Amino acid sequence: MPRLSAWLTRTALAYLAAGFTFGSLLLLHKGVSIAGALWRLLPLHVESVLIGWTLQLALGVAYWILPRHLRGAPRGAEHPAWAAYVLLNLGVLLVLAGAWLGAANLTLAGRVCELVAVTIFGALAWPRVKTWGH
Repeated sequence: MPRLSAWLTRTALAYLAAGFTFGSLLLLHKGVSIAGALWRLLPLHVESVLIGWTLQLALGVAYWILPRHLRGAPRGAEHPAWAAYVLLNLGVLLVLAGAWLGAANLTLAGRVCELVAVTIFGALAWPRVKTWGH
């Protein structure tokens, strides 16, 4: 497994643990009323699980499993893939901070980082996708 795929997978598992913790607290609060402010964790739970875990795990597996041979380099240029990893995680952290602090500008900046990260990764992965038999 390439080092980038391992880092994407490990980071995805960390977001899964965070999302699981947020979700557990929300479920506990539904059964035993702890504090009404716990509902502020809902956007953090959703972001951690959907983008932090699911998307990051999908990108890690895609980077690892898509066909390797591309223009002489095993998986294409590695620097853009690392840039996508950094931007995706920066985006998730900015969205989490924006949701917690109620700062729409942080949330917007985070979404832009996530969009740029997915665009970079998509441009890197697109040439590696081939039709059957070609």
